[in-house]
Amino acid sequence: MRIGPYTLPNNVIAAPMAGVSDKPYRKVCIANGAGLAVSEMVTSQSKLHHTTKTRFRLDHSGEPEPRVVQIVGTEPELLAQAAQFNVTAGAHIIDINMGCPAKKVCQKAAGSALLSNEPLVKSILQQVVSAVDVPVTVKIRTGADPAHRNGVTIAQIAQDAGVAAITVHGRTRACRFVGAVEYDTIAAIKQTVEIPVIANGDIDSSESAQQVLSQTKADAIMIGRAAQGRPWLFAQIAEYLSTGHLLDSPTQTERASILLAHLKDIHAFYGERLGVKFARKHIKWYAAHWDGSINPNAMSLALRTENAQQQLVHLFDALPDLNHGAARHFLAA
Repeated sequence: MRIGPYTLPNNVIAAPMAGVSDKPYRKVCIANGAGLAVSEMVTSQSKLHHTTKTRFRLDHSGEPEPRVVQIVGTEPELLAQAAQFNVTAGAHIIDINMGCPAKKVCQKAAGSALLSNEPLVKSILQQVVSAVDVPVTVKIRTGADPAHRNGVTIAQIAQDAGVAAITVHGRTRACRFVGAVEYDTIAAIKQTVEIPVIANGDIDSSESAQQVLSQTKADAIMIGRAAQGRPWLFAQIAEYLSTGHLLDSPTQTERASILLAHLKDIHAFYGERLGVKFARKHIKWYAAHWDGSINPNAMSLALRTENAQQQLVHLFDALPDLNHGAARHFLAA
């Protein structure tokens, strides 16, 4: 799988998810087998670039190449400027968000709301591609609603504008994340364009990944919500697509090591006050995929504490089958 000059180690990509795909999450995905991890969206409004939220989203120091930054907005000129700004800040690939169905994004006519305005899509893509010397990709949906599926047309517009690859979530904006995924539409898009097509939507196992690639003939797949709390899914899928071998899930101790390393990275990245807060949702996602019993009292304490060290200590008490000597060593590291 290639995007511009970059050859990816595999064709399993971690999706951009607002409030999720921060640097610690991208790092744990790459460490556990993702061939690429796309950043959560960054606004094209330059006046917001110095807010706390955007400041963290713009931090890509220490990440492996290629670094992909997703930008969101509605005005071609501002998006072109945002692309230039992010390339200067270290982005190797610029991704344009035309797929997010969130109300707060669509109410501003951004994200998947753009799909209803094909001339604007064309102008945005042309101007962003012309503004930077790095590959530009775009993430879309199949259309605005089931009565207006124009994903094939949008893909043609993207290719003609010089876009390097296109990701398709196989639902319309109106469908959000509900209902069957339109893999047939993704297949139609793949048949229409020559640039790489990345399939996205309800891929949650090695078998489903293989089925989607077989059905759509896509070049790669993108995993979003299914990897929350189980980032090792990327390695499992990549291995299966490459060799047909089903990897076993990590042991409890291995999972705990991944979780705790992820949390320590969150604490270090955001600082204690914000880090403990942002870690809570990840704790819940990992716990949802935990095999065996969990100490509910200790888990409750881990989710309530405002102390980073105590959050880790409570997790060791919450998760069974761990060696407490190893726990103390980990906490001291």
